[in-house]
Amino acid sequence: MLHIAICDDEKAFVQHLTGLLNQYGKETGLGIKITPYYDGMELIEQYDPTIDLIFLDIRMKLVNGLHAAERIRRMDERVGIIFLTTLTQYGLEGYKYQATNYIIKPLQYARLKSELDKFVERRRKEDDPSLVIANDTGKYKVPLKSIRYIETFNRNLMFHTEQENIICYKSMKEMERALRDNDFVRCHTSYIVNLFYVKGIKKLDIELISGETIPISQPKRKEFMERLADYWGDML
Repeated sequence: MLHIAICDDEKAFVQHLTGLLNQYGKETGLGIKITPYYDGMELIEQYDPTIDLIFLDIRMKLVNGLHAAERIRRMDERVGIIFLTTLTQYGLEGYKYQATNYIIKPLQYARLKSELDKFVERRRKEDDPSLVIANDTGKYKVPLKSIRYIETFNRNLMFHTEQENIICYKSMKEMERALRDNDFVRCHTSYIVNLFYVKGIKKLDIELISGETIPISQPKRKEFMERLADYWGDML
């Protein structure tokens, strides 16, 4: 399933692009979910982190596509963005926001198909699983490989990622079940660690490659060491 957002203030164009995307889905057999937005601010305020690709018009009346892309990148560093424009210089400026590409209007099916084929193939190669985290400030799509560890924090959870720390309202047991098959291990009542970041073990301390140290409890040490040995064995 590919979740695609269309953000354009021309409703006729949104309908046109929707039809082309549905045509692509029928031809390829790929399931496509389409979510329309009619302004950049609507996209920002109602952003859904399950979106895989955004077709984003640059010239819109209220909030233009470049400003919207800047805000979206703060919430989701992985989503693909294809700018829609009538002027090439706007498209080139869009690369500052890690745009996948830009398409000059009017949009032809052959060009759309080419861009989608490349995006789908690149997505299959990357195969980068992510976790959606929701809290009072919004929703975040976080690549699992960017999460160093998770700890309890004021009856909630704190995700320590490569980019920032994010509060999550789920329980430690829920996270342990959700992440167990992705090389995350519960090393302590209050901690889950990503084995990728483990540098070494000293007694009841886990040293991370980031320089941080987190505890490992005595009751969980045996299982943790077994999981770590399996992981390092696979990596060697």
